[in-house]
Order: sequence, then structure tokens, then C-alpha cells
Amino acid sequence: MTKITKENITIDYVIRATWISIQKMYNEEASTFDSTMSGAFALLSVDPKKGTPSSSLGPKMGIAATSLSRVLNELEKSNLIKRTSSLEDKRSIIISLTKKGLKMRDISKEYVKDFHNTIEEEIPKEKLDTFYEVINKINEIIIEKRKKKK
Repeated sequence: MTKITKENITIDYVIRATWISIQKMYNEEASTFDSTMSGAFALLSVDPKKGTPSSSLGPKMGIAATSLSRVLNELEKSNLIKRTSSLEDKRSIIISLTKKGLKMRDISKEYVKDFHNTIEEEIPKEKLDTFYEVINKINEIIIEKRKKKK
């Protein structure tokens, strides 16, 4: 990868290129388990004890219902999740993890933690603090910009 500088690239490009690299890394690891990053992320987003309503899973993951449906179908086909009707509202579907799904969730969680720990070992705390400060400010700017459009 070419060294990125503020003179030759935009901030959104840097964020997107970095996310694509992370996605590729996660997908490569997930493929060794016949899975995908989206599938692993879904497993991590489901409450391991109570399950999670399917209607809140998409927003929690930041993906559209059609994409979520495809991911959930694959997870169900692989026996990683099960869908049941909510006891409170029969129209609502609860996504729960199977025993196999819980194991895969733990594997995914460990991989994410390992990556996080590697970053923390390689980058000084002060630089990471600055990174979080900057990324939070970028999010604030985006939120303000969207509010002004409404």
C-alpha cells in the first residue's frame, strides 16, 4: 500500500480504504470457517443469552433489511442461528444462537479482540487517543451536516 498523505488523498478515501483492508482481513479469516465477515458480525450482534429481535439487528449492524435477510438465511442454513416468534409479539422474530453459533461467536470475538490488541501493541496510546478523538469529531461533523440538511 502506498503511504497515504494529506497531500495526495481525501479523508473519506483513507477511511474507506482502511475499512476495506479490515474487511478483507476479516473475510479471509472467516472463510477458513466457511463464513463471512458479515456473518461473524451478525453473530457478534446477537445477544447470546436472550437472542435479538430481527427488526433491531439491521440497525444495530448498520445494514439494510435485504442484506440482513441474506446473511441470516446463510447463518440459519449453517445451523448457527434459529428464528423463533417472540412470546410478547408473535409478529416479531427473535434471532437466537445455536450451540454451534455460540462457538462461532466466541471464535469471532477472539479474532476481533486479537486484532484490537495488536493495534494497541503497535500504536502508542497517545496516538490512539488522538485517533479516537479525531474519528469522534468526524462523526460529530457528519451528524451536524445531516441535521442542517433536514
